[in-house]
Amino acid sequence: MNTRPRVFGLSLLFAAATACSSSSPGGGSTGTGGAPGTGGGNPATGGTTGTGGLPATGGTPGTGGVTATGGVPGTGGVAATGGITGTGGTAGSSAGGGHAGGSSGSAGATGAAGASAGGGASGGACSRDFLKSTVSAYFTALAAHSASTLPLASDVKFTENGKVSTVGTAGLWTTAGMLKFSITAYDTDGCNTASEAVVPDGTTDIPFALRLKVVNQQITEIETIAVRAGDYKVSGSNFASDTGAIISSDSTIHWETAVDPSTANTSDQMNAWMLKYFNLFPAGVCNTDSSCKRLENGGGSFSCSAGASCSSSSATSGTPVLKSHAIFSDPETGIGAGFDDFMSNCDMHIFKMYGGKVYAVHAILGACSTTGWD
Repeated sequence: MNTRPRVFGLSLLFAAATACSSSSPGGGSTGTGGAPGTGGGNPATGGTTGTGGLPATGGTPGTGGVTATGGVPGTGGVAATGGITGTGGTAGSSAGGGHAGGSSGSAGATGAAGASAGGGASGGACSRDFLKSTVSAYFTALAAHSASTLPLASDVKFTENGKVSTVGTAGLWTTAGMLKFSITAYDTDGCNTASEAVVPDGTTDIPFALRLKVVNQQITEIETIAVRAGDYKVSGSNFASDTGAIISSDSTIHWETAVDPSTANTSDQMNAWMLKYFNLFPAGVCNTDSSCKRLENGGGSFSCSAGASCSSSSATSGTPVLKSHAIFSDPETGIGAGFDDFMSNCDMHIFKMYGGKVYAVHAILGACSTTGWD
């Protein structure tokens, strides 16, 4: 190949990697690199071996795969009185490769650490509707510049771009307007939410990321990333945001539309895929659809597989480039989310995934010296 695609931002790391599509083509030779993960995708007649990532749903488990080595439980799980016990983090699971329609994956990610998803509301109240109302209440309070109406725990922790402060007193809390657009993952198992949003900062619409954690019907953690002009640079130059692209993406991705149950991946499968993505990036980008685009603060519209590769290594090998501190998922809509530290940027990734493939990747990034959650 005589030319390489022009890449920016997170894609700068791809320059040293061999460009490849992470979806398995049909009719080729058998891929190598490891035994199929247990719980992997369907063996398909005539397909090639997938090279890792999300397993196809509903298939016969692959045999002889590497078993999960036990997830790290999330902290803060609270036993519900008369309802659901707040569970710890989802145990990491073996996610065999191979997308829907392909054969069983050779070297899916071994879930060696579970997603951070402790907690749970008391009385079984951490329902989807409960989380939706909590997120809605947050954006309403933000626009009113007052946190007094929110159900905050006495020890709630709040950060904006990695800086710890009192909720409602600084940053976007003093300048925000009414919410223009949002995409949200609702994790009812761990009582977490993650939102990509467009919010006015004074008269300027900006990309915004929000993570909420709820325990006993009170918000205990609030992590936000507000991306203003100049907050994200690539090779020393400002990288322009495009809030319009964030909004228009919903017309093709249908972020919060429920996926067909027959193609939905489980939380364990989604979390294992994201764990490999974060830990091995850019070598852990597996099973992306050919139509998948990656936006950074709405800008770029890069191919998800440009310069990327899908390593046969497990998700625990090497030193993570994207140092994640929270990973969780919403299987109903196929939205996964992760918060991390990327080269002195506070970063949130959201993914649309189902049927063993990934259809969109968005990142919200803003400069910070620490995420405040490391």
